[in-house]
Amino acid sequence: MHLRPLIPLLAVVGSLWSTAVLAEPRARVDGDLPEDLRERIVAAVGEVDEPPSNRFQARRRARDAANSALAVLRSEGYYGAEVEDDVEGESPPVAVIAVTTGHRFTVNAPEVEWIAPEPDATTMARAEAVLGLQPGQPGRAADVLAAEGRMVAQLSELGYPDATAGQRRVVVDHATSSLQPTFRIVAGAAVRLDGVLLQTEGRTNRAWVEQLAPWVPGQRYTPEAVAELERRLLETAVYDSVSIALAPLEQTTTEGLRPVVVSLADQPRRVLEAGAGYSTSEGAGIDALWTWRNRFGRADTLTFDFRLAEIDSRVGLELSLPHWRQPGRTLVMGAYALDEDTRAYDRRVGGARVEIRQRFGATSFLSGSLAIEAGSYGELDVNDLTVPLTPVERNLVIVTLGANAFLDFSDDPLDPSSGWRISADVQPTGVTGDGSFMFLRATSQASAYLPLDEAGQTVVAGRLRLGTITGASGNDLPSDRRFYSGGGGSVRGFDYQGVGPQFDDGTPVGGSSLFEASLEMRRRRIWRDLGAAVFVDAGSVGTGTTPDFSDVRVSVGAGVRYDLPFGPIRADFAVPINRRETDPQFQIYISIGQAF
Repeated sequence: MHLRPLIPLLAVVGSLWSTAVLAEPRARVDGDLPEDLRERIVAAVGEVDEPPSNRFQARRRARDAANSALAVLRSEGYYGAEVEDDVEGESPPVAVIAVTTGHRFTVNAPEVEWIAPEPDATTMARAEAVLGLQPGQPGRAADVLAAEGRMVAQLSELGYPDATAGQRRVVVDHATSSLQPTFRIVAGAAVRLDGVLLQTEGRTNRAWVEQLAPWVPGQRYTPEAVAELERRLLETAVYDSVSIALAPLEQTTTEGLRPVVVSLADQPRRVLEAGAGYSTSEGAGIDALWTWRNRFGRADTLTFDFRLAEIDSRVGLELSLPHWRQPGRTLVMGAYALDEDTRAYDRRVGGARVEIRQRFGATSFLSGSLAIEAGSYGELDVNDLTVPLTPVERNLVIVTLGANAFLDFSDDPLDPSSGWRISADVQPTGVTGDGSFMFLRATSQASAYLPLDEAGQTVVAGRLRLGTITGASGNDLPSDRRFYSGGGGSVRGFDYQGVGPQFDDGTPVGGSSLFEASLEMRRRRIWRDLGAAVFVDAGSVGTGTTPDFSDVRVSVGAGVRYDLPFGPIRADFAVPINRRETDPQFQIYISIGQAF
């Protein structure tokens, strides 16, 4: 095993991981303080690049630090606290603040004054129930403000979107070390919704937008209903901006209904994109994509794609119709011609596909599809793995039904730090032409993300993928439908399709079962927007219908991550642990988003 190429990268990652930049505190904080309070005061006092040059500058820093500390103390309920500023020493002088907290003030039972017109008694009771201020709890300013905010938000949830908070009154009683908050709430009138007022210079059809609204005229306003309409428009990905707001009060209809104003700004209708990529295991490739958006005025997308690459070249056409017949349902239709030349097989085929996908929740979905593909397949005889290899040419027509489920309870699609995802895919398939038979292909994958700190800067991520094929095996099974593993999306460090049984010359055979697992530790913002990761991947491909654990291939590696507004760019360096003579010594991968 050759680890020498990995050593420089590991050294850089380790150096970045341990780097810490220390600065001079603006002032030293003295006093008998709870640790969490001391940390807040130190953070508020802040840091400077260098110590003071004279006592005058040190005195000014101490006074500024005292003011900052006093603001923190009062916000935490220490209204009787004292902070003294001082300067110690000469070369250089040191700014010092001495903090005496005194008693921490507590909250008395809050009072609420409702400004006319008052809501009904049930609404007032439900709004006051979310205050969450308990008599005797510490009198933190943030808790008082949060309680007021919860009341206003609850009123909005109950159909009072114009609710506001008036000038609150907080009486601080030094004799009893307590504070008495009084909230003045203006609820306004309850709002019932009308239809949609569409404002756009694009081609979007108003009737189509109206049928997306998750309410009927006369229904009580809720923020979630308006937010859901915004989500439905944003997920179409054809608009530069989507703005949704309740119409002003003066636009209330004679029936007492308020419309919702929807403002849409279209992305460019026609866009030509081009790209290029390179991988040490998959070679080079160029891509071109021509997109025509909103052709039919219902946020549709018509896409022509072209790819020229060492492994696969294709030309295709796809039409996507979001919210087809009902909100959250997407109809996708496409056709393509493909020339694929991999280590395991080559094929020249044409195909067509239709898929219906139903979203539920923010990013989870169920889908069903029908696909047909016809063409020529160049394969190898898997009953004889010795050199010289025996080529097999077949003309096949393949019809596939697909059912797919994807549940996403992670916090970010490109860079998750907590939560989990699970997916399952089942494909009953019929084959005719040079051979007629049926088989079932099924795969499932689960991944989980565990933050090791409250900020989610250090994350442990894990992935498990399993697959099986029943009903056909060996030479009967079309080579492109077999399982393969190895490469950037599976077991890094090995060649593309390089994990699993091979012919004597190293050509992948493919199989009827699959096992893959990955464990990765990620650290964000080690230095500015630069992060790092270390990982171990494992996988195997078996010729039977159940995963084969007798020949598991393992790799280790490290990489860097650079955070961009939409997600990280990653560069990984991976080394096989139990490599065969035909396996590479290492692989490098560069792509957008985390590995899983």
